[in-house]
Amino acid sequence: MSTNFDERAATWDDDPAKVERARVVAKAIQDAVQLQTSMRMLEYGAGTGLVTQALRSSVGPVTMADTSAGMREVMTQKIAAGTITDARVWDVDLATEAPPDEHFDVVVTVMTLHHITDLQPVLSNVAGLLVDGGTLCIVDLEEEDGSFHGDGFDGHHGFNRAALASALSHAGFTDLSFERCHEIVRDGRSYPLFLATSVRKADDHRS
Repeated sequence: MSTNFDERAATWDDDPAKVERARVVAKAIQDAVQLQTSMRMLEYGAGTGLVTQALRSSVGPVTMADTSAGMREVMTQKIAAGTITDARVWDVDLATEAPPDEHFDVVVTVMTLHHITDLQPVLSNVAGLLVDGGTLCIVDLEEEDGSFHGDGFDGHHGFNRAALASALSHAGFTDLSFERCHEIVRDGRSYPLFLATSVRKADDHRS
C-alpha cells in the first residue's frame, strides 16, 4: 500500500476533488468538535497533510503521521515552505508499532482506517495517544459492496457503523456520534463518507 501512495504523492494535491474533500471534512470536524488553538493534534494517515492544512488555524501544534515515505516527503516540504506551521512528521505504523510516549488532545484520521486489516491495535494505540477526554475524529467510507477499490483489495469495504462503534468501545472510547459528511464519486457511483467522533474514556490507572 505504501508503495502505491509513494508513487502518487507528488501529484496528490493536483486533484481538485482531493483538495475539496479535505476542505469539506475539515469543516465537518470544526462543526462537530470544539477545537481550540491550545489543542495538540495528530493526524494519522495524513497523506500530504491537506486536512491538517485546512484545520491548521483551529488547533495548536500539529503532528502528521503516515506510513508512506512519499507522502511524508511532501509534508516535510510543506513545513519547510511554511505552508504548514508549528508541525512535525512522524513515521509510525500504529498497526504494528507501539506509539511514541506522547499525548494529544485530538486525533484525526481521514480515509485511512479502511486500508488497515486489523483495526483493534490501531484504535487501542490511538487511545493511548489521547489524553483522558481527548477526541478521535474518523472520516471514512460507509459500508459498500467492494466496488470502491475493486478486486484484490484486502482492507475494509467501508464500515458498518455498529461494528465500528463496538470496536471503538472495546478500545476505550465513548460518546460516539456519526454523521454523513461528504461523498466520493467514482466511475459514476457515489460513495458516502461519515464523520465519527468519540471521546477517550478517563482511566484511573493512567499516569
